[in-house]
Amino acid sequence: LVLGLILLPSAFGVSLGISEIYMKILVKTLEWATIRIEKGVPKESGLKSSASVGIIQRDESPMEKGLSGLRGRDFELSDAFYFSKKGLEAIVEDEVTQRFSSEELVSWNLLTRTNMNFQYISLRLTAVWVLGVLVRYCVLLPLRVTLAFIGISLLVIGTTLVGQLPDSSLKNWLSELVHLTCCRICVRALSGTIHYHNKQYRPQKGGICVANHTSPIDVLILTTDGCYAMVGQVHGGLMGIIQRAMVKAC
Repeated sequence: LVLGLILLPSAFGVSLGISEIYMKILVKTLEWATIRIEKGVPKESGLKSSASVGIIQRDESPMEKGLSGLRGRDFELSDAFYFSKKGLEAIVEDEVTQRFSSEELVSWNLLTRTNMNFQYISLRLTAVWVLGVLVRYCVLLPLRVTLAFIGISLLVIGTTLVGQLPDSSLKNWLSELVHLTCCRICVRALSGTIHYHNKQYRPQKGGICVANHTSPIDVLILTTDGCYAMVGQVHGGLMGIIQRAMVKAC
């Protein structure tokens, strides 16, 4: 199973379509659940406007009332606090800022129903949710952990062995094969479904590709399509072991 379903497809860059089928089923399930929730939510209840949820607790009393306590005495430096407080309240909860606050959608992601205190409960939705819990933690989680262990182990062992070879075209070919195979296995551990567009614009040999970087997972995504000479921060622990092994093979 490991050789036929994991190693060989990863080495040749072939997808068996399992992740694509899983994603399609998941999307269809979420769409059905969302429609069920939208049908079950009473129209008159509606969703609370994001503007009604105060970011800060402000004093709604008129400004004239606050200024009345400041009159009739000498100015003190602490008097500026009242005006600063009113100014910050106006900035934090102005009409423009509230336009960027997130809306509470009637949706469902199989992890939680919504944040609206279980506003709609259905027997069929509950059954699908329980099934999702079983699939996630009894099937997907062990599978992903196993794939990640296989991918990382093969990457460290393979790059370490390739690193012992003298510099040659054979070493370069084996290094590229090990990197591509292991990174594709690790992407399968993430249930990643990657589609490449405009492949004619990929960087050629000797070129430089500059991209925004968020985490080491980006390296896995890039290396499923081709090997790059990457520059990154030196880490310790498991990440450091992977880095040193990869450097030896490059």
